[in-house]
Amino acid sequence: MAINHEGGRCVSADVAAGIPPAVALFHSLADETRLRIVQRLARGEARVVDLTAELGLAQSTVSKHLACLRDCGLVDYRAEGRQSFYALVRPELMDLLAATEQLLSATGHAVALCPVHGPGQ
Repeated sequence: MAINHEGGRCVSADVAAGIPPAVALFHSLADETRLRIVQRLARGEARVVDLTAELGLAQSTVSKHLACLRDCGLVDYRAEGRQSFYALVRPELMDLLAATEQLLSATGHAVALCPVHGPGQ
């Protein structure tokens, strides 16, 4: 159940509305904050306080997006005392991120520069 940036609906609602699951997944990862969190967690587990400090985000923002990623089954946490350590749980996500970097490199980041689909579009 990922919150999307267009109206706050979750991925499961998108899928229920007939949007293919792959589209819903990529839509979920298209959020810059969630992608930054995923990229950080790709380097190892972290607490909310670590993510807020490293990414310069508010605690409520990090917590909201972590909950979204947990609902999607991409992230989970382990409790240690009163602390929660978040980590990626799907190794396939690492493969997807690596393939994305390779594709962007191979295209010279053409997608990022595209006037139709680039930043702010």
